[in-house]
Amino acid sequence: MKVGKAKADNRATWIRVAVLAGAVGALEIACRVGWVPATMVIAPSAMVKALIETLQSDDIGAHLQQTLSAVAIAMGLSIVGGFLIGFVLHWVPFLRRAFNPFLAAYYAIPHFAFYPLLIVIFGLGPAPLIVLATLFAMVAMIVATMAGLDRVPRVLLKTARMHRLSLLEEIWRIRLPAAAPHLLSGVKLAVAYSFIGVIAGEFILSTSGIGHEIAYAYDNFDNPRMYALILFVLAIVTCFNMAVYAYERRLARRRGA
Repeated sequence: MKVGKAKADNRATWIRVAVLAGAVGALEIACRVGWVPATMVIAPSAMVKALIETLQSDDIGAHLQQTLSAVAIAMGLSIVGGFLIGFVLHWVPFLRRAFNPFLAAYYAIPHFAFYPLLIVIFGLGPAPLIVLATLFAMVAMIVATMAGLDRVPRVLLKTARMHRLSLLEEIWRIRLPAAAPHLLSGVKLAVAYSFIGVIAGEFILSTSGIGHEIAYAYDNFDNPRMYALILFVLAIVTCFNMAVYAYERRLARRRGA
């Protein structure tokens, strides 16, 4: 059964690779033969070339440093803070009942409307963007943490009691490993939302950073630089998600799944 499952997983992986390669190849051909004008989309090979040239330019380093550092801080705060808040809400039912309506409606709130208030509180600079991205990403981790802890099989909890594990041992050895798939899903969402929060904020409100450079290139019809930076963001997020996915697969293999 495990061999059959492994073959099915490998087949699904190759199908994904083939679909992605086919889409990239089709776009390359469409751009090269003129079916898609260069004023709209440039060829993927041109995007890669423009990305290499952009990364070698002298002016991009400060923008990359600002954006990636802001994303890293927002990501860390949202993952750690979201896990702790979700853990507390799971263990304190009356707090969870009080906050559930806010969590359910949270992503209907236009978060960027609070940016002027955040500037008043935190001043100019990257701090308002970091707070904005953290607030945008944290709830995804909170919800994932509660969902994972809610779905711990009861038989595992009974087994922990039979072995007379302490509460800390039960949490560390039973609850957290059982909730790991949901926690990792929350991590992936928090990473994506952190990038969205920071880059979208820079796109609209900032005077520096990758988001600002994408917007500036768009306003000046500099398609190669715009698509190069978009490709850079996609590559960073994809690599991180692939690393989390590989760790998730490793955990699944250890469980015999």
